[in-house]
Amino acid sequence: MVENKYVGSIEAGGTKFILAVQDTETGKIVAKKRIPTTDAKETLAKSIEFFKEHPVAALGIGTFGPIDINPNSRTFGYILDTPKRGWSGTNVKGTFEKELGIPVVMTTDVNASCYGEYIARGKDDSKTYFYVTIGTGVGAGAVQAGKFIGLNNHPEMGHMLVTPYPGDNYTGKCPFHGNKCVEGMAAGPSLEGRTGIPGEKLPRDHKVFTYVSYYVAQLLFNAYMTMRPDVMVVGGSVLNDQDLVQVRGFFREFNNNYVATPDVDELIVRPAVEDNGSATLGDFELAKEALKNQ
Repeated sequence: MVENKYVGSIEAGGTKFILAVQDTETGKIVAKKRIPTTDAKETLAKSIEFFKEHPVAALGIGTFGPIDINPNSRTFGYILDTPKRGWSGTNVKGTFEKELGIPVVMTTDVNASCYGEYIARGKDDSKTYFYVTIGTGVGAGAVQAGKFIGLNNHPEMGHMLVTPYPGDNYTGKCPFHGNKCVEGMAAGPSLEGRTGIPGEKLPRDHKVFTYVSYYVAQLLFNAYMTMRPDVMVVGGSVLNDQDLVQVRGFFREFNNNYVATPDVDELIVRPAVEDNGSATLGDFELAKEALKNQ
């Protein structure tokens, strides 16, 4: 019998899984491991092995998608048709529940990150929190009054349509939308796709970061017009603090003083949780809530 002292987190990304265990009494992470995302069978098996070595009472998972979040669906807790080869149709939630015998909560990686930011920023149910990650892919989630936006299906804002930056003739990396969506034009692979050089090796004043900032600003503007969030967090490894200066500038241009906003320097920010740990924090909190609801 596992004491309710420990909860687990899986940040399930397209390139790596980050596994972690938190002591709920101290809030400290007592075990952590990073494993590469290979095929579904191998990756899930290694994750299960970790949590058998470090037992937890409940598990929160934030995963790449798209996923089925409808509890009335036959494929609830499955990864649906995804560009990640070999993962479509994988029953992630059910596999961990069966192998570990504990309650499992599963949402998208960006929802988990947004929930972590909601917790870290004071868990204020009078506010709407928005989170977008710009990494290997682009995804976004939102928390309003403590609840995720999206009931039977989750948002896919990374595939929001965009207008090309003047002079950006890149054909786009998205296999579905080419150069017409944010992910195709702003995700990490688009940097090397344009230049032949991995993004982390490009000088920060390269024009490609202006392009990316332009597309991210479009996503933020559209999301702001839709949900009017109180804070918009830009996470992931592609953009840095200095890039956000450009993002905010483009956002102001798109708005053109149409609606009143908070100070844009305070509206569009980097994560409050260090080292891209927002998803792990969110997962821990979701796992704790699962225990309360037993």
